[in-house]
Amino acid sequence: MDAEGLGALLSGVRYEVLPAKATVDQVLAHVPRDVVVTVTASPVKGLEPTLGLVGRLAAHGYRVVPHVPARLLRDDTHLKDVVDRLRETGVDDVFVPAGDADPPAGAFDGALPVLRRLSELGGPFARVGITGYPESHPLIHDDLTIQAMWDKRAHATYIVSNLCFDPRVLGDWVGRIRRRGVVLPVHVGVAGPVQRAKLLAMAAKIGVGESTRFLTRHASWFLRFATPGGYAPDRLLARGAKALTAPSAEVAGLHVFTFNQIAETERWRRALLARSGD
Repeated sequence: MDAEGLGALLSGVRYEVLPAKATVDQVLAHVPRDVVVTVTASPVKGLEPTLGLVGRLAAHGYRVVPHVPARLLRDDTHLKDVVDRLRETGVDDVFVPAGDADPPAGAFDGALPVLRRLSELGGPFARVGITGYPESHPLIHDDLTIQAMWDKRAHATYIVSNLCFDPRVLGDWVGRIRRRGVVLPVHVGVAGPVQRAKLLAMAAKIGVGESTRFLTRHASWFLRFATPGGYAPDRLLARGAKALTAPSAEVAGLHVFTFNQIAETERWRRALLARSGD
């Protein structure tokens, strides 16, 4: 990848973190204030840990993006309460996926009804993100996921692509959604320099039930991380450079899944920036 293209992708970087006991200290120790931090939400633990972590990080001067999964919202009153709490902390950017809670906590079974409701509430957030699936969703056909992005586009300002390990698949997907007429900027989801042992330890910490679900849905991820030479973020970016940096792709930057390996992720990013000359 050429230095200019690499620098452009890294300049729009976002770090996805999990709400855990040590997350605040890890972010404070290793993440510069100009890096956006996104905070996941657990279908087992609900939204409270997410909202609490968002508030603490925002108080330290970070631009924080909470995940607000539709299926974790109990009802319209709960949604309004979440909106009010986030606005009070200065949050102006939210990410609204459907979520994995099964069954849903309430009446919202997908992201679109929540997005429509936010619009009806006057658009309380300047930026609203939705999910894209370069690799097939385990339960939804590819055509439906792209149609869903088309349906959501009036209520959203950007797309975050789910984790993808194949640069060809990623590039093809970006081209496909553009041909479909979805023009929202994309933050490309990539895994940072994840070590399998630490990933397994993280999965164990997030709870027995949730870990089982996580491992079942993402077994292929562990195979990628465990296989010698199976995954390296540098190689993924290098091989996907042409497609991801093309002006027509409208890629806004990287959304890095840290799996709470925050120090390792930031060291990796700084090394890439140094190599690119930024």
